[in-house]
Amino acid sequence: MANENTEKPEFLFGKKNYIIMLVGIVFIALGFIFMAGGGSDDPAVFNDEIYNWQRIRLAPTLVIIGLGIEIYAILVNPKK
Repeated sequence: MANENTEKPEFLFGKKNYIIMLVGIVFIALGFIFMAGGGSDDPAVFNDEIYNWQRIRLAPTLVIIGLGIEIYAILVNPKK
């Protein structure tokens, strides 16, 4: 005989929270992808491409926006 008082396990976050978290992870991943590269194969040669606007401005901004989205995803109320 099955126990009728068995409760269905409830997740800490709702579906909306997890979707927002995935968006935040995408922003953070894009930021790190944009930061990658720009180095030189020859250590004696300096590559100015390391100071590209994409690595200096865009990538860190995307990571910070992604972290803000993650904080929002944690704080948003899934019941509303």
